[in-house]
Amino acid sequence: MYHQTALPLQKSAPKPHRVLVVGGCYAGLAAATNLLDLCEGRAPRFTPGSEATRQQLPVKITIIDERNGFYHVIGSPLALASSEYSHKAWTRFCDVPALQHPAINMVHGSVTQVDLDNRTATVAPNDSSDLVQHEYDYLIAASGLRRVWPVVPQQVARENYLKEAESHINAVRAAKHGVVVIGGGAVGIEMAAELKAVEPTTRVTLIHSRDRLLSSEPLPDDFKDETLSLLRSVGVEVITGKRVQSEAVNETDKTTIIKLSDGSTLAASHVINAISRSSPTTTYLPPSVLDGEGYVKIKPSLQFHDEHHFAAGDIALWSGIKRCGAAMHMGSYCAHNIHQHILSITPSSPRPSSPIMRRVSDSFNDIASSYTPQYKELTEHPAVIGIAIGTTAAAYSPTEGIKSGAEVLKYMFGDDLGFSICYNYMQLGRAPPSTVEPTSATPIDLETTDEVPPGTEQNEQTTPTLSTTSTSSEAGVEPQTPIDAVGNAEVTNFEALQKSPSNPDDVDIAGIVEEIRRSSISTSGPRPEKIFKQSAFKRSTEAV
Repeated sequence: MYHQTALPLQKSAPKPHRVLVVGGCYAGLAAATNLLDLCEGRAPRFTPGSEATRQQLPVKITIIDERNGFYHVIGSPLALASSEYSHKAWTRFCDVPALQHPAINMVHGSVTQVDLDNRTATVAPNDSSDLVQHEYDYLIAASGLRRVWPVVPQQVARENYLKEAESHINAVRAAKHGVVVIGGGAVGIEMAAELKAVEPTTRVTLIHSRDRLLSSEPLPDDFKDETLSLLRSVGVEVITGKRVQSEAVNETDKTTIIKLSDGSTLAASHVINAISRSSPTTTYLPPSVLDGEGYVKIKPSLQFHDEHHFAAGDIALWSGIKRCGAAMHMGSYCAHNIHQHILSITPSSPRPSSPIMRRVSDSFNDIASSYTPQYKELTEHPAVIGIAIGTTAAAYSPTEGIKSGAEVLKYMFGDDLGFSICYNYMQLGRAPPSTVEPTSATPIDLETTDEVPPGTEQNEQTTPTLSTTSTSSEAGVEPQTPIDAVGNAEVTNFEALQKSPSNPDDVDIAGIVEEIRRSSISTSGPRPEKIFKQSAFKRSTEAV
């Protein structure tokens, strides 16, 4: 008699959830790294005090960016003034430990078109003329704003960027007749201030057509006046209320003669135009999801079109002044909400290979997976700002008013225009479990940036402290106490700070930072026990 032996049920490996991230800067990297944490069952790095799910969810994250590395865009004013800092500001993606994981794939290229209904994206790799179709389950649009030279570098490879930056730096160094910066927005202010800080003997003049600086920002006049006062205090000459009518090159000494609207003229060896308006890089999306200026119309959950599409950072249509702290915050919300949606569609157990058993299993899983996603939602952001002006800084919030001084600069930007703050907050220097070794050594000096080296235990990310060291913008002398505009160390004693010799007027520095934090964080779900304190430092040159 023939006996048929029943074979054991074969469990098919679940397919990974494909997440396409367009943009590898603040919002995009925050989304990718936090999502990887969640899908591997860990608490997300931005809210380490939250409970880990411990549920493993297969995910494949593809990050597409025109640049071949993470560029600290808000540090552009210094990167284009200091050769040493320009090397620090750009880290190739292959040298970022946090991205060396089998679940993360980096693509050096750009997205030319997205089919939202079919969930496909057309990708143009930088190293090929052939377009590639990329299917996805979730899309995060975080490609930021398009900014012109010399607001940000235009090169997409680190080695070419360094040449571009060095050329600009050499032109400034050779400017014996001085440098003129045209435009009194945040970009122009910061560029003029950093040039003067790096080249103190060079005459730097800023020209603005309106009577007050920051004229396009919804900020009080007192803050704009304080910014003007600080800019002049660091040695920058400021001309307001006069428009540039023409520029002509003097063939004798190669200086540029600038004619103003009142008929006056001035000569300069180097002219920087900082008045061009930035535009959203959203041409790959259909017009139906954009407003008239090209910003993505998002829900408070950061979704658009449907539950599979998200936008974060500067391209998202939301209230408030564009800030990198807000961009990282948005990215973390995208990660949380995608993870919640994945949980809502994930069966309680893998599907059997047998068709009959799959039908039986699905009938149970339809009930078992009826999980309602708990989305985090943004609230309206008021106009808050923190702006670095050479060796000082100014900050404003509606409830705390205006604060300024060297301590504000140190507290909000650290010693490197926020590079260490952002790099450490996203924990880019820490390799995740199951990593692939970087292809070359990271150029980041961990002793200078305070980043925790891979393999070092760090059980919990706490809130920020003030740096206690005194280092230059280009290189640290000793390890800093973690300072964080978005938080990763224990809060320092604000009372001691406010009564320190460097702050004799008992200025409430902490108060304005707390207000900035409140404007950047909101959620419809439970709030984490420990949240960042300083997410709103403003750098209008940022991109995501």
